[in-house]
Amino acid sequence: MKKFFLAAVMMVATLSANAQNEVGQITLAPTVGANFAKNTGDGNKFAFGWEIGVNAEYGVAESFGITLGAFYKNWGTKPDNDGAKKANLNYLSIPVLANYYVVKGLAIKAGVQPAFLLSAKNDGYDFKDACKKFDLTIPVGLSYEISNVVIDARYNFGLTKVGKVGDAKNSVIELTVGYKFAL
Repeated sequence: MKKFFLAAVMMVATLSANAQNEVGQITLAPTVGANFAKNTGDGNKFAFGWEIGVNAEYGVAESFGITLGAFYKNWGTKPDNDGAKKANLNYLSIPVLANYYVVKGLAIKAGVQPAFLLSAKNDGYDFKDACKKFDLTIPVGLSYEISNVVIDARYNFGLTKVGKVGDAKNSVIELTVGYKFAL
């Protein structure tokens, strides 16, 4: 899968880039979306969550931009047994992404995403003290913009352990939509 993704990125990167950003322009994009998150290991399943926030992008070149975001994200996991409740992990995340526009409207994105744990609950039980307060993921994905509407799909590779015990890391698929406008 990793080889396929790398090959796809390399093929798309060879396409000619059309102007997407104005150099020096800053844009904002209020964004909402859904995600499917799980903690790796122990047979966990993906659980549905949501997110809301804003991205600010600076146009470094016509085909390249840097995005800084601030998001409230409801990630979680669901044990692999029937009747199990979703564990909710709520984070304040700050994604920092490089955006390479391969054709008008289509961008390849990659970066880092530090996140700070706000709460951790499962069926009313607070287990925040059992979790690490800081999380770091590597988000990679694609976005497409049409008439100022930005549709974004990403996968977040967890780098840090979620809990103080065990080796589980966050693994998250995100799909968001936002409205982009220039400042």
